[in-house]
Amino acid sequence: MNKEVQSIITNLERVLSGQPWYGEAVMPMLRKIHPAVVYINPKNSHAAIEILYHMITWAEFCLNRVQNKKDYDLKEAEQMDWRIIDPKQHTWEKGLNEFEQIHKQLVAELQTKDDAFLSEMVDYREYNFRFLLNGLIQHNIYHLGQIAFLKNLLGE
Repeated sequence: MNKEVQSIITNLERVLSGQPWYGEAVMPMLRKIHPAVVYINPKNSHAAIEILYHMITWAEFCLNRVQNKKDYDLKEAEQMDWRIIDPKQHTWEKGLNEFEQIHKQLVAELQTKDDAFLSEMVDYREYNFRFLLNGLIQHNIYHLGQIAFLKNLLGE
């Protein structure tokens, strides 16, 4: 049985591209932002592009943990976290597509799991997959709020 896994999948998809309770989903809002403003770094804040690639790092970390990839761990994720953004390499469109694809891969992986999987401990961590996956949902919402604030601040 995978009723709880299905609930997590529903919440992941709702936050990413559906109709979440709090307002606009992640992808529709991010796709409305003009790529020219995403590199603007207001004082004491990260630029939207930095936040997007930070979100990619942790979504990728979750995917790799669910896939049980032993060669990708927190140390590697931390090296990519808050990376230096090179506008030639880190474009807004590329980041949006990568973020969306990682989540699609994660959902596909979760479709193969049963609810018992959620109680399993995450490799190299002191928490289970239920905590990890719900944390990813919360992380996406938290950073969407930051990007929405930047969007408004920049007159987008």
